[in-house]
Amino acid sequence: MTPTTTISVENVSLATGTLALVTMAGTDGRPATLGPESIAALEEALAACAARVHDGEVTAVALTGTPGCFAAGADLRAVGSMARVEDARAVAEAGHRIVTLLRDLPSFALLSGLALGGGLELALACRYRVAAADTAPLGLPETSLGLVPGWGGCYLLPRLVGPEAALQVIVDNPARQRTLDAQQGLDLGLVDSVQRGGDDFRDGALAWVTEVLSGAINPARTDHTSDAGAWEQAVSARRPVVARRAEGGAPAPLRALELVAAARTASRAEGFAAEDLALTELIMSDQLRAGLYAFDLTRARARRPAGAPSEELARPVRRVGLLGAGLMASQLAVLLARTLRVPVVMRDLDDDRAAAGLRHVHDQVARLERSGRLDETRAEELRARVTATADLTELAGCDLVVEAVFEELAVKQRVFAEVEPVVGPECVLATNTSALSVTDMAAGLEHPERVVGLHFFNPVAQMPLVEVVRTPHTSEAAYATAFAVAAGARKSAVACRDAPGFVVNRVLVRLLGEVLGTLEEGTPVSVADRALRPMGLPMGPLQLLQLVGPAVAMHVLDELRRTLGDRYPHSPGLERMVAEGERFTVDERPSAASAVREDLDRFFGSRPLPEPLDADGVLERVRRALAQEVRLLLDDGVVADVRDVDLAMVLGAGWPLHNGGIAPYLDRTGTSEAVTGRRFLEPGVATLPTP
Repeated sequence: MTPTTTISVENVSLATGTLALVTMAGTDGRPATLGPESIAALEEALAACAARVHDGEVTAVALTGTPGCFAAGADLRAVGSMARVEDARAVAEAGHRIVTLLRDLPSFALLSGLALGGGLELALACRYRVAAADTAPLGLPETSLGLVPGWGGCYLLPRLVGPEAALQVIVDNPARQRTLDAQQGLDLGLVDSVQRGGDDFRDGALAWVTEVLSGAINPARTDHTSDAGAWEQAVSARRPVVARRAEGGAPAPLRALELVAAARTASRAEGFAAEDLALTELIMSDQLRAGLYAFDLTRARARRPAGAPSEELARPVRRVGLLGAGLMASQLAVLLARTLRVPVVMRDLDDDRAAAGLRHVHDQVARLERSGRLDETRAEELRARVTATADLTELAGCDLVVEAVFEELAVKQRVFAEVEPVVGPECVLATNTSALSVTDMAAGLEHPERVVGLHFFNPVAQMPLVEVVRTPHTSEAAYATAFAVAAGARKSAVACRDAPGFVVNRVLVRLLGEVLGTLEEGTPVSVADRALRPMGLPMGPLQLLQLVGPAVAMHVLDELRRTLGDRYPHSPGLERMVAEGERFTVDERPSAASAVREDLDRFFGSRPLPEPLDADGVLERVRRALAQEVRLLLDDGVVADVRDVDLAMVLGAGWPLHNGGIAPYLDRTGTSEAVTGRRFLEPGVATLPTP
């Protein structure tokens, strides 16, 4: 079997002596990764280099990668296949042996490109680091996957850059899906020098190495361990957040925080031993396997949507029309004009509404320009691509028309009926509905085969998912075009059969309905608010109700109860809150940290039970409801595979990777078998494999 990463050693003559340059190179155009074979090869090469340094043959050792890639970290497939504790510990200890070899040598990391996870930890192990100016991303994303930086990262990084900066890299950035570039690494102290990138990097980096070896340059180092107060402040500031995440089934950030906290006073041997233990235990956890399963879904399955027709069937989209010019339509206009680079025309009922929609577009473009994501020229080009009108005939010539009007079936039917005679026969008509029947929308049209669902999530720019919905009449060409538009808009698509709520809203609203049901039965709001914390959801159910909007939530709940039945319960309390204009949270625009109002119990309790459910009871009720709904969703053929449900919940609702979306969590808790009689996934999928 051909190794995925090769290790080579080259002698480089410098003015200060011979440098042993160790290069990690991925094969077949892939980035270098660190699996059992490449780890063993790298350890062998560095041990030989250490002997040569000891014998005086070389003056220093440098570690580098190929242009654009230093190393992408651990081979996650190899990690995910480990079934024995001994194998996990062996990987942890081998990584530390390599780090120790580099640490004890006059060593340099030449960061030729991206350095993530274990790859960045190898760079941290070196005494000095120089990066190409175009190097990105740099990061330690392990805690987002269910691991810790266990090859010295939790010990070495806070000692190098200080605990606050280190915890930004180890804990904060992974949670926000952020990384660093070369300049940010330099500003943080992670990198000692930045040199011109591209073909000039090697020469510039080696010249800098020569100056360091000669003593002409002496990169500054600060003893961060002497400031116990700063260390405690950085750790304490994050403890409540990571404790909450641990309560939600994600132990890795808390383990990382504890390792960083101990690194100030621990010896290197003690710090590395603690990392070995944490890394071994996390590798052998179901949470990691679920996280790797979900990570793979967001990479492989998201790029090649199951059930999508051949790309060759897609029609070209050279001009897009939008029915409506409200907030959602304006977001879609900016996205499609920016990514597809085609003219977009919004149409609303009158000139005032059209002008207001265009102002929303210009406001979004201005924010992009202020943030540096668009320069002045591109911002002006983007503004010029989007127009707004009250004249329906200006949509003639569009290859795609997306309706984004009020979420009411009759309104959507009317705008489709109005636009169909205006556009050409090849034009695809798409609806952005989140829950209504696409089939019913198309029923009165002359050509219902051209209608498809294209459900973008709000906020459009940030949410990566699109549900692509097919009716019994949708043509292959229209369906393929919808997938092509989603891909062109840089979104991940999930193929859905037309059914109430599709995937995400069907599952989410079932969850919210169950919580509302417990409130009507007398469970206190304060109990329901905390009951789902073990699920690790991005926000509590009551914060989510406020984020969605009570009126919108009530509308969708009513629609799903009408179409799917009474398992989506009636909530008089929600109706009363909507009628009185009340909200669930203290903040009008809630976050996960927003406090729930303390006076909400007065709205609920219409169906009181003698013994209302406690927090454990609410959690169990929600789990069982979700297991039932996912099984019904699959039995209804809304999606072909439960993996699409998991992908949709991760990308469309932000459900955590460590739960694998939803199916692995329901399997792990035993809920799937208790409710449906069987697991959703085979044993060993998103769980520890059998030894």
